[in-house]
Amino acid sequence: MAADGATQMAIDRWLFEQYTQGLHPPTLRFYTWEPIALSLGYHQRQIPDHWRSLTYQNRPVDLVRRPSGGRAVLHQGDLTYAVITSGLGPSRKAAYEKICAFLIEGWRSLGVSLHYGTAGRGYIHNPDCFGTATRADLVTDRGYKLIGSAQLRRGECILQHGSIRLHPNAALFHQVFGTAQGADWSVQSTLGKQADLQRITTVLANAAEQCFGICLVSQPITDAEWLEISALNNARPTL
Repeated sequence: MAADGATQMAIDRWLFEQYTQGLHPPTLRFYTWEPIALSLGYHQRQIPDHWRSLTYQNRPVDLVRRPSGGRAVLHQGDLTYAVITSGLGPSRKAAYEKICAFLIEGWRSLGVSLHYGTAGRGYIHNPDCFGTATRADLVTDRGYKLIGSAQLRRGECILQHGSIRLHPNAALFHQVFGTAQGADWSVQSTLGKQADLQRITTVLANAAEQCFGICLVSQPITDAEWLEISALNNARPTL
């Protein structure tokens, strides 16, 4: 589904709260951002002044805060996934790898080989999530960071979501971060007609079913649930 950044983050927070209380099953969700948004990690406080007045195609770029950690992510030409689950053990690295297995398998079936990044702790000095690739991120054989992920943990419960960078606008990335990363590679040039969102979402959902031994069931948000989500949206973290 497409929605503004504040709404998408409120949905993720609400689903996570429901899950931690035993009121909602594990969740896999795919979504896009409309209008374009720049999301900040939960603990990311120092940002460039010009981020508060960004525009794209004569429209303001939303500035929102995620419930998860990590650095800033520009949500333009991307697909976001969210996984809410538990029982993956105390190791954050192991949890990332268990969840990311379906992403690796799904993209392999699309003809794109992915592996984990290798960046060390120096990434915290880079405000751009896609400026470095850690062990929580997935890159192509050519070094293009395709997926950046972050987590929120509460006990055994995990919300992991990430941005899958499909069709980034190089000029906009340069405007925001001062660099046009990955301009020499694109999903479109590699996948051709298979690069549409519906195809990619279907392949990744099928990979999740196979990797986790589950059967996904579509569960639309009810009117009553939207009221609760709207309340969370109105109480969202300030920037």
